[in-house]
Amino acid sequence: MNWTLVGAVLLSTAGLLVLGVLAARLWLDARALTREVDGAVAALRRAAEQD
Repeated sequence: MNWTLVGAVLLSTAGLLVLGVLAARLWLDARALTREVDGAVAALRRAAEQD
């Protein structure tokens, strides 16, 4: 078996796994940011209704 090919496949697989983990973190951060923005919009609406 060609060990160079096996090493390349293993490194590619590890790289894809890292990209998947980073994509999941990005999705979680975007979801948290969306919640923060929704809360800020709701606060602005309440403030606008009080005037």
